[in-house]
Amino acid sequence: MNNRKRRVADAAQQLFVQNGIQHTSIQDIIEKANISKGTFYNYFSSKADCIAEILEGLRYDASQLRMEMQVGKDEKDRAIFVDQIAVLIQLNEERNLSVLFEAILNSNEKELKKLVLQHRLHEMEWLSGRFIDVYGPQIHEYAFEATLLFFGMMQHILFALRTTNMPNTTRQAVSVILSYMDLIIPKMVEDKSKLLDDASIHLLRSKIDRMAITKQQLMDLAHHIEQETKFTQEQRDLFDAIISELQQERIRKSVLKPLLKPCQLAFAKTPQETQIHTFTNMIWYYMKGI
Repeated sequence: MNNRKRRVADAAQQLFVQNGIQHTSIQDIIEKANISKGTFYNYFSSKADCIAEILEGLRYDASQLRMEMQVGKDEKDRAIFVDQIAVLIQLNEERNLSVLFEAILNSNEKELKKLVLQHRLHEMEWLSGRFIDVYGPQIHEYAFEATLLFFGMMQHILFALRTTNMPNTTRQAVSVILSYMDLIIPKMVEDKSKLLDDASIHLLRSKIDRMAITKQQLMDLAHHIEQETKFTQEQRDLFDAIISELQQERIRKSVLKPLLKPCQLAFAKTPQETQIHTFTNMIWYYMKGI
């Protein structure tokens, strides 16, 4: 990483935590970092770019520490797994970033909110992969939902511990909640039970990771589905009606919306069910933006 750029981001971070983002000017950052205005704009175009660098630096530091912990160790080692999860939380606490991130998520700053949500998605993807490492490939389709359950419990436990000044450490909290997951994950697999289907998870990732869904993305997915599917007459009629409406210069939401649920039902329990759910969910999300 660029060390000088990182130092400027660190200076910005201190000011953001101390004064808040809205009350920190670019000039404040320039003075705190003891650089010229030209140097600042050589690295960043805005305060949002500083936040992006802060988040990237946080992920980089956590990944380096996690790799160091795991070198030469069994990937299923429970103690290492606990330490790897705890390290990002500890870095957040050491740098006083948790309050900053919560303030961003409760603000009207859409660009900054997106950066924080993307950061959280990166962490969820990492933990989802590690759950598969530790619990085995048979939990693959349940791993992301298990990750959401873990982070939900972790967030509220940490809130309670901080509010009540309980002496428990972050590592202890991670270890205890993982012991709960030891019971929950096998139960999910045994019952084949999850609240979120693949299409919902895909949409969640899409909403966080992309600026917007475009008509071209919809048409590309439609083309892919068409190439792989042998339609019944009902499926073909519904699918063609949706495509026809999407191709209109002015999409009529009142016409398109009533087609989505019947289309999902027409493909229920078929090999294309997940793709159709993804497709119709993306259309619904696309319509919200037009």
